[in-house]
Amino acid sequence: MGDKAFKEASRPVRSSPTGRHLRLGAELRKLREGAGLTATQAGRLLGVKQNQVSNMEAGRVGVSAERIRFLADNYQYRDMKVVEALCGMTADRTRGWWEEYRGVLPTPLLDLAEAEHHAAGLLTAVTVHIPGLLQTPEHAQEIFHQDAPELSPHEIEHRVSFRMQRQNVLHRDPPTPQQVVIHEAALRMQFGGAQVARHQLEHLLTTSELPHVEIRVIPFSAGAFAGSGQSIYYVHGPVQQLDSVNLDQSHGPVFLDAEDQLAKYRVLLKRIRDIALPPEQSRQFIHNIARSL
Repeated sequence: MGDKAFKEASRPVRSSPTGRHLRLGAELRKLREGAGLTATQAGRLLGVKQNQVSNMEAGRVGVSAERIRFLADNYQYRDMKVVEALCGMTADRTRGWWEEYRGVLPTPLLDLAEAEHHAAGLLTAVTVHIPGLLQTPEHAQEIFHQDAPELSPHEIEHRVSFRMQRQNVLHRDPPTPQQVVIHEAALRMQFGGAQVARHQLEHLLTTSELPHVEIRVIPFSAGAFAGSGQSIYYVHGPVQQLDSVNLDQSHGPVFLDAEDQLAKYRVLLKRIRDIALPPEQSRQFIHNIARSL
């Protein structure tokens, strides 16, 4: 592929790149920096202007699989599994269902749904909340009622609807595998009262019967453990380099994808999972709490 082919069919600049666009651009920047090149030097090498390289790496312009292979070759990057995974990120150009909520819900929530849609697997560890993909509508509604600043009934309706649609990743064909670690504290939080809480626990038990869903519980008796003060959501990509971590903050989801951050959370999640009860014991634990309500 020569310079002429690289410069062909200039693509329009996106005003609002999605999280997936941003991640692809960031990975292309890592390839360039790994080659020891500035954006200006890369532009000269590729026969394009520096701003075209910058726009590409910022996710503001689309990139074809052919162009990604061309870049990797010129950057002398030889890990073809990563290259092909990056090429795969360009394949699906259809608008996701979450785009219906653009302008209605915060952009990070849409990026989360997009990441879940493309994930190879999901791993969640929570202390005081049931994971969003496992919540009942009533439980979710009560959580959104507690938001600050207070949400309007219309906003709550949109957020509950959005959260329920996100759950389709667990029921589509093929479904996305999910591993969940829930602390006993989250199981005993009676959002919406005893009846809503009991229904939520029964929903957890039903969902845990799915072959691609594993739920483990950390009882109070396990004591202190690393990572107990945060909710961690690990999203597996097609290759480990494209994994990401989502941290649920009061102001919205925060995404991390630096390799040292990913490595830290892989170790942390393994420790958390190791102290949790096995799936069958966890099911009985949840069942016992539900019966007590």
